[in-house]
Amino acid sequence: MRTPTRRTVLGAALAAAGTGLLAACSADPMKGMDHPAAVPTTPGGYVAPNGPEVAAAEARRNPGPERRVALTATETTLDLGGRTVRSWAYGDRLPGRELRATAGETLAVGLANHLPQPTSLHWHGLALRNDMDGVPGLTQDAVRPGADFEYRFALARPGTYWFHPHSGVQQDRGLYAPLIVEDPREPLRYDKEWVVVLDDWVDGIDGSTPDSVLAELAQGMGGMDHPAMGGHAMPGMSAAPAAGPSRMLMGARSALLGGDAGDVGHPFHLVNGRLATAPETFTAKPGDRVRIRLINAGGDTAYRVALGGHELTVTHTDGFPVEPATTQALLLGMGERYDVLVTVQDGVFPLTALAEGKGAAALALLRTGGGAAPDASVRPAELDGRLLGAAQLKADPSVRLAAGAPDRTVRLELTGGMAKADWAFNGRRYDPAQRYPVAAGERVRLEFRNATSMWHPVHLHGHTFALPADGPRKDTAIVLPGATLAVDFDADNPGLWMVHCHNVYHAETGMMTVLGYRG
Repeated sequence: MRTPTRRTVLGAALAAAGTGLLAACSADPMKGMDHPAAVPTTPGGYVAPNGPEVAAAEARRNPGPERRVALTATETTLDLGGRTVRSWAYGDRLPGRELRATAGETLAVGLANHLPQPTSLHWHGLALRNDMDGVPGLTQDAVRPGADFEYRFALARPGTYWFHPHSGVQQDRGLYAPLIVEDPREPLRYDKEWVVVLDDWVDGIDGSTPDSVLAELAQGMGGMDHPAMGGHAMPGMSAAPAAGPSRMLMGARSALLGGDAGDVGHPFHLVNGRLATAPETFTAKPGDRVRIRLINAGGDTAYRVALGGHELTVTHTDGFPVEPATTQALLLGMGERYDVLVTVQDGVFPLTALAEGKGAAALALLRTGGGAAPDASVRPAELDGRLLGAAQLKADPSVRLAAGAPDRTVRLELTGGMAKADWAFNGRRYDPAQRYPVAAGERVRLEFRNATSMWHPVHLHGHTFALPADGPRKDTAIVLPGATLAVDFDADNPGLWMVHCHNVYHAETGMMTVLGYRG
């Protein structure tokens, strides 16, 4: 068997101009390292996103040869497989064309904003320089309509990542794409690679948009006026009037998620931008060892994933290796990623992503031989088989945090609910000027206590944390209702970093906050 690089990857053809064209490498790896990005004013006493401490941390990542990408965010028509919609996307495809680079390179992405709203790019899961993190009002000014902006940063670690805006609910349109950072010393051996992006879809269906869904949800279940949509709207929020049918979801239940499964009734669920009635087909030969990189890019949906007739060997989560573990199914919250290895059998097999608790599913097909393809209603038995969660995984010894007690504990109680759409941390809705202070060199414990009746996938920018008891290194983790999750990370990347729920509607109604390095 062989280790693939860019030869056998689904969607690995490099993008055309405007959608992600990779150009030749530069001989000057330090060029432009101190990026002249415009950033919001930082309150005194905290490291600025473009401060000298940030530049020094970037230099320690040893930026290497440059890989250039041109990316255009634009309004376009997307074909979901027999159903066309108007939406916003990177170019004219869904997901945006895969961006692939190698650890040790410097990535330079020129974003052209052809949208009618300001936008940004957040590099989900990457430990990168703070002024390239893509959070308007915190680490940069938003990229205005008609304007360009260059994101430029060193790629320190290999892994499965993705990128999306951090501007309002734009992520719940077509503005997302995978970012695969290859390991120049890849230890895994496999024959083919399949990048699988899961998504829930509402934009352009019967007049709905994510902004209209947010407007409906922000009124709460009682339809009351809510300050989030008034004259004191949070940064990035839109007061768009409701459009299309109601998308508020009631009665979605899942024992795996501790009860309430979600707020939004997305009409469609997609694998790599395709409806279950017109699924993408990935081809291989019987006996091939296939690496599948799973990414949940959804706005409000957890997916339970299984490949009919096969077991999955988990090798990574959120870009970091784990001790290999075999399972029949995986549960992915929004923002989570898992890499698995599968030795494929002979036939046609469904890769089904069940929208957990919502009575719907997304579908793709693995074909290694002849036979009729299963239809959209297929539910492989493995979905109800052995399920592995992050808590059952162990970090590979090479990426475990050194033993040590935390120097600081930041307690974040998840508060609020759907009735008033008052999602928050510690009862305080997002204010970009609020800071939970940390100091460089500290071991920091984040203690998430979920006081709400709903599950939340919590995401930390710019770092990865370790789950308890030598658990995996992750940047996004599910916190169930009534549960407390304590995770540790080393404060080694100065700046202002968001912590938020990766349910885009919870985040945009307040469940976001900031960790700030003291200057």
